[in-house]
Amino acid sequence: MKTYYTPVNEIERKWFVADADGKVLGRIATEIARRLRGKHKATFCNFQDNGDFVIVVNADKIHLTGNKWDDKVYHHHTGYPGGIKTQTAREVLAKKPEELIRTAVKGMLPKNKIGRAQLKKLKVYAGTAHPHQAQQPENLEI
Repeated sequence: MKTYYTPVNEIERKWFVADADGKVLGRIATEIARRLRGKHKATFCNFQDNGDFVIVVNADKIHLTGNKWDDKVYHHHTGYPGGIKTQTAREVLAKKPEELIRTAVKGMLPKNKIGRAQLKKLKVYAGTAHPHQAQQPENLEI
């Protein structure tokens, strides 16, 4: 039996808008990663990018369970010796609330060229407004 894959010019991509107001970070991130990869479609191929676009609004109203606001730590390195920087989830939310969702989803995507292309289809906004009304996005219930 041969594996069927959709030709690139026949891939249908939809736009979805997800409201993160009061949602738990990990729960919403798994559904977003699933939509970006295209695993909800019958034509899913792991070697092909046939996922949809996802817009996330109200990223500043995301919820974390337990003591994760103070215990969850994000690291990044400046590239200089001894240049590791750490921030708690509360500090990241105060400075860049979009990065909480983007980082969580990025960890759930493949670590290769396809994963980087899929992450570009994720649009995250702190407020309720977004500039993608022309694409007529559908609501994504999570």
